[in-house]
Amino acid sequence: MNSKRQQRGQGMTEYIVIVALIAVAAIATYQFFGQTVRSQTAGIAQELSGKSSTTAMTQAATAATAAQAEGLAKKGMDKYDNAKAR
Repeated sequence: MNSKRQQRGQGMTEYIVIVALIAVAAIATYQFFGQTVRSQTAGIAQELSGKSSTTAMTQAATAATAAQAEGLAKKGMDKYDNAKAR
């Protein structure tokens, strides 16, 4: 009976670790694409209200380009700047 409880506890711990990894991945994705999504949502809301969404869509395109550049940039420990972390 005791080993069944340990197995169930182990399974629950594994699920918690998986959920934590998914949360970290979601936060990282939001960091890269958050501004793009917010700008696109603002543009859609403006279009639905009958207004022009040119400004919001331009901001979305700019944020998407910045996210792409950040994603393509090579990173390594040699580029680490400890002064920014302070």
